[in-house]
Amino acid sequence: MSKKRDLKKFVATAMLASLAGVLMSLEISIPFMPPFYKLDFSDVPSIIALFAFGPASGAAVEVVKILIKLVTVGTNTAYVGELANLIGIVLFIVPLWLVFRGMKYTRKGAKVALVTSVPIRVAFSCLVNAFITLPLYAKAMSMPLDTVVQMVARVNPGITNLTTFIILATIPFNLIKNTLNCIIGYALFEALSTTHVFERRFN
Repeated sequence: MSKKRDLKKFVATAMLASLAGVLMSLEISIPFMPPFYKLDFSDVPSIIALFAFGPASGAAVEVVKILIKLVTVGTNTAYVGELANLIGIVLFIVPLWLVFRGMKYTRKGAKVALVTSVPIRVAFSCLVNAFITLPLYAKAMSMPLDTVVQMVARVNPGITNLTTFIILATIPFNLIKNTLNCIIGYALFEALSTTHVFERRFN
């Protein structure tokens, strides 16, 4: 029985990872946002995998989806966006799982875990953008950081420096993206759990 469960977990994780890779490639531009900020719903399969099978499956989906996108589509951020996604996996998976497990795998625990994860990821994205990804992106494009900010200001005149970039671009974009992914991920797992697709269901 254990081997059967392990096989089921492996197959389901692989399917969710493949779906996440496809979803990551289907990016949507948001008005007044930088050209390298694209909305996608690739975190939805990761959330489902985590709730259904645990943190290892959730993290595996996150890693595989990045590899799939790189192989099938490539990168439009000189690998900076992909680096940011890899860095953010731990801060995405760990708080979600700790809260969900700590609250005994309940619906309330899932909701609290998702609500908790959003501000953590937003705060992390601010630090990463300010000190890692934006400087790396500027270097990859062979442009000064101020030039990158000015380029972004073309789509949002309110952005004039790094601080306004974080306030007017990084924070709202990540709030929108993470909130939508959490809502859809929760709703889909709730629906799928009633069909006995997964062994773990909300207590």
